Amino acid sequence: MAQTMDGPRLNPRSGKAKQLIVFLHGYGADGNDLIDIAQQWQDLLPDTAFVSPHAPDRCMQSPQGRQWFPLTMRDPDERWRGVTAARPSLDAFLDAELARNGLDGSRLSLVGFSQGTMMALHVGLRRATAPAAILGFSGVLVGPEHLAEVTSPPPPILLIHGDRDDVISPEALFVSSDALGAANIPCQWHLSSGIGHGIDSPGLMHGGLFLAHSFGLKIPG
Repeated sequence: MAQTMDGPRLNPRSGKAKQLIVFLHGYGADGNDLIDIAQQWQDLLPDTAFVSPHAPDRCMQSPQGRQWFPLTMRDPDERWRGVTAARPSLDAFLDAELARNGLDGSRLSLVGFSQGTMMALHVGLRRATAPAAILGFSGVLVGPEHLAEVTSPPPPILLIHGDRDDVISPEALFVSSDALGAANIPCQWHLSSGIGHGIDSPGLMHGGLFLAHSFGLKIPG
């Protein structure tokens, strides 16, 4: 059964939403962890509504935080089971937010960090209507052997990763992008120099420009 989710929002600067960006936080965090990025992107995306839902489950390793699915790092199949089990709740939330803003699924973009990137790729590639874009920071594609399930045509993807990430290896960036490319899914990538498991300012700017371009927006000069 899909679980109800909610989280912080930022309304469009212009007042009327023409696009929707949904942030998906990492393991042990919550929706408050990413929503501030919206303020940094508003100049590029003034007609965009932003929302950053709290994942449905409490995190056993971080009781004040949330998780999209549990992680033990002992079971090689737990990530696939996790993204699959969490998908219905996230799909229902996305449908509700699109309806709230009077938008169709093509005006949606997903932005994930770490475990949230796993969810963004899994769900975004399987939506009935492909989103405008998927942007993933510091994450990895789960279940590349299942990419035959992907919505056609797939959305454009940008993956960004720190070259000093000691939580999810930078190698995950290349493994993920290679798997997507082999499945004829367009994927760009950017490796952030000197960055660990986090997001730097150049990565944020690169990501914001990618989203604006994917929505077909004119970039401010």
